[in-house]
Amino acid sequence: MAHSVSSPVESQTASAIQAPSTRVCMHVLGIARTDGRVLREATALVRAGMAVSIVDIEDQREGPVEEDLQGVRLRHLRSPSWFVSTRFKPWFLVKAFQIFCRGTLALLRAPTDVYHAQDMTALPACYIAARLRRKPLIFDAHELPWVEPTTTRFRRLNALAIRVFKGMVPRCNGVITVSPPIAQELQRRYGGPEPVLIRNMPEYQAPVSSDRLRNRLGLSEQTRIALYQGNLQPDRGLDRLVYAAKFLDPGVVIVLMGRSVMGDALQKLIAQEGVDDRIKVLPPVPYAELLEWTTSADVGLILYARSHSLNVQMCLPNKLFEYLMAGLPVLASSLDAVAEILQTYEVGAIVSSLEPEEIGRAISALVADSAALARMKANALAAAQHDLRWDVESQRLLQLYRQVFSGSQNGSRTQVQNASEHLAS
Repeated sequence: MAHSVSSPVESQTASAIQAPSTRVCMHVLGIARTDGRVLREATALVRAGMAVSIVDIEDQREGPVEEDLQGVRLRHLRSPSWFVSTRFKPWFLVKAFQIFCRGTLALLRAPTDVYHAQDMTALPACYIAARLRRKPLIFDAHELPWVEPTTTRFRRLNALAIRVFKGMVPRCNGVITVSPPIAQELQRRYGGPEPVLIRNMPEYQAPVSSDRLRNRLGLSEQTRIALYQGNLQPDRGLDRLVYAAKFLDPGVVIVLMGRSVMGDALQKLIAQEGVDDRIKVLPPVPYAELLEWTTSADVGLILYARSHSLNVQMCLPNKLFEYLMAGLPVLASSLDAVAEILQTYEVGAIVSSLEPEEIGRAISALVADSAALARMKANALAAAQHDLRWDVESQRLLQLYRQVFSGSQNGSRTQVQNASEHLAS
């Protein structure tokens, strides 16, 4: 079982915790307790001596309106219908407006010194609250806003949203995003402060060798495993992996592990293609156990199609850093930010095309090259231990907060001084 390891950076941050005086209110239109990025950022600020609350949306009709989680105060807006898929009709606009109004009121009532909007859906409510209360505002863009096909097909509404964002983003005191290409495009489209890059890296754990995947699937020790972990959803190109399975060398298996939002479609396709001996589907495992499962694979897969959207083309998914922490070389498509990491640290390979035969042959060639695998595994473990880990990455978040409070004219000189002291690391 993997165990958490405290680095000097993390220990230094933890030792700086004092009685909180600087208050942060985050807002996310989702369930905060299951959002790894939101919780990592919130707990990093708590460790730096700040008092953090999150206004989120809960899908349960019953339960506490407020609760504490890892030192973070959660304030729930209960709205089960928010998570029910709705076609873009007037009812969707009604739901969105209701959530916006409730979120804005909750934010206005929250005791805070700064608002932190988690993704584009939370920005409007945070913007209104920050302007009315004259508080600093940080916008955390989890992706490039308003480029997904689900929104671009509604041209007039999408154009209106873009116009509104062009008015809000330049008035933010800080902007955060998840990959270098998104940072560049975000500023080009919306202006405002230069985005701070805070990538989706996990808390570091020292990996321990395991054979959980082979044991679960009844595979021999000689079987090589190419693993995709994460949500099983249409924009991840998983159908290509099914078609590619017939081109795998003997003794090579693809494993898809995660929560399925595709129903039985994948299993039906696997049966239709007659490759159920070469590609396996497993349900998600608790995140605390994930690393142990990941280490039992040989290669990690990120084979998304660039043509799906700009966000896919520019993405830097957390699974990349999970693979590297487990010591897995990565086989990826030519995604800008992913390719840069693989080339910089020499931890993987890029497929020449997404044709099923090319994918199958690329997987087989990579797992067959034991010398290259060993070299890339050592590089991956070193990169994750020294550079690509949350306690290192989170220092950019703390530095941004120092800058925001140093430049803010809201509040007394003493409050700003206290904030800077709490955030010093």
